[in-house]
Amino acid sequence: MGAGMGAGMGIVLGPNRYGKAESRVVRIVRDTPRHEIRDLTVSSALRGDFEAAHVDGDQSAVLPTDTQKNTAFAFAKRHGVTSPEDYAIALGRRLLAATPAATGAEIAVDEHAWDRIAVDGDGHDHAFVRRGTEVRTTGVDVSDDGVVVTSGLRDLVVLKSTGSEFKDFLHDDYTTLADTDDRILATALRATWRYARADGIDWNATYDAVRALLLSTFATTYSHALQETLYAMGRTVLETHEEIAEISFVAPNKHHFLVDLAPFGLDNPGEVFIAADRPYGLIEATVTREEETS
Repeated sequence: MGAGMGAGMGIVLGPNRYGKAESRVVRIVRDTPRHEIRDLTVSSALRGDFEAAHVDGDQSAVLPTDTQKNTAFAFAKRHGVTSPEDYAIALGRRLLAATPAATGAEIAVDEHAWDRIAVDGDGHDHAFVRRGTEVRTTGVDVSDDGVVVTSGLRDLVVLKSTGSEFKDFLHDDYTTLADTDDRILATALRATWRYARADGIDWNATYDAVRALLLSTFATTYSHALQETLYAMGRTVLETHEEIAEISFVAPNKHHFLVDLAPFGLDNPGEVFIAADRPYGLIEATVTREEETS
């Protein structure tokens, strides 16, 4: 019965793409004695008419993933890396032009930040220290329809030790969480913002400005819940940057629970906590403009 049903059904290839994932590209700019470093993880993917490769094993239209990797390294030199966005756009256009069967190229770039090591109060010319866990992100889609750029950051760990509450929430038979007027609010933030256009933008300056707005809004906004904080952050970014169409957040709530020190004869007025890594609340939200949703 199973074989008969299968023989009578049409089977076709669905959506597909292929590429090279997570090439580690490090570009040192050493034109002067004061060097610069751009440390990237680069992934590329091509989509288009590659049915013959899947159905017939015909690879004549396939640009090898190894070639995609080589192009990522070559373009770090040929084009340079003034910003991950400009680099990704150039790489995507090159891969699209080199692959006639492709209708689109998707490039994802993570940039890992390095700071200069301070020596006698000044940053050293060619010695660096890796900056925490924070990563700058860029996703670029290049096709005949144009270029779409989505930039952002992830693992930006932030914490405020007061100025946050969580109360008056829904209760049922299984609710044990107590209301609180004063709690630690912490998250490892992931934020991505989609640009309304891909030309005339200073990618580095905009990234720095958006990051600064996210941090200052988190710090200065009294929070009734993490959801409210995310919305305030997104609203501030959109109000300030007309070139950004929408911004999305993924925010794991990094819980800190007050430790009961009474068995040891000690008071604990919001001073000693246990940091719980899991399970954790996960809050996601997108803040957009009205015209984007109509």
